[in-house]
Amino acid sequence: MTQPAIGDAFGEMIRDAYAVHRGVGRRPLAGGRYPRPVIEVIEREDGLINGAPAAHYLSEPDDWRSFDHRAVRLCRGRALDIGVGAGRIAIELQRQGVAVTGLDTSAGAIEVSRERGLRDTVLATVDEFSRASVRYDTFLLLGNNLGLLESAERAPAFLAALARLAAPGARIVAQGADPYGTTDPLHVAYHERNRQRGRLGGQLRLRLRYREIATDWFDYLNCSVDELKSLLVGTPWRLKSIDEQDRPYYVAVMEYTG
Repeated sequence: MTQPAIGDAFGEMIRDAYAVHRGVGRRPLAGGRYPRPVIEVIEREDGLINGAPAAHYLSEPDDWRSFDHRAVRLCRGRALDIGVGAGRIAIELQRQGVAVTGLDTSAGAIEVSRERGLRDTVLATVDEFSRASVRYDTFLLLGNNLGLLESAERAPAFLAALARLAAPGARIVAQGADPYGTTDPLHVAYHERNRQRGRLGGQLRLRLRYREIATDWFDYLNCSVDELKSLLVGTPWRLKSIDEQDRPYYVAVMEYTG
């Protein structure tokens, strides 16, 4: 079987989703005439395939989930939106007068977020950008981007990189999801296999696919609140609050203690 080319699958998907959203430019067509929904395809290492419309990356605040609104209200001072995507959160903060930087590793995502009006963007990993001289008061990991902690092994380095960018009293506002309420046998079995391998149950090994392109494989972490507390031990961050109004989704606020 032919394997997909490795590239900026997320960026290509966002470009097409934005074209469909505007009705202008390149966009996938059904039957050569009508635009079709752009679908984000997520492939898990065990062969499980999931797909969802990509339009939510372009959603306006009226279409956000309630926890997004509550998370945004926790933002203060200069903000770094990590995994900015198409800029939905950062652009709204910019409208509100917040000094916000959007960071992403996808060139296509940065291109679209800038085209949509986001003024300050960075194409880099968190580790690469942590060498910058700027300091931030709020780090945003929204859209389930608490998952960027990746694993118990990776989380300390990720949190240390944010600490290097942190102003005194800085905070991380992160949205996550507790994976353990599911009764789906595919997910329950995957959690158990992870534990047998010494991994956190909700540690995912994924790649994104779009048309003929795929990303490299990467880790993405869904963790419980208790697991998050354990990941913070020994780091310069402490858990200040948890908003669990929309379980299994939650918003965690972590404060810098350095």
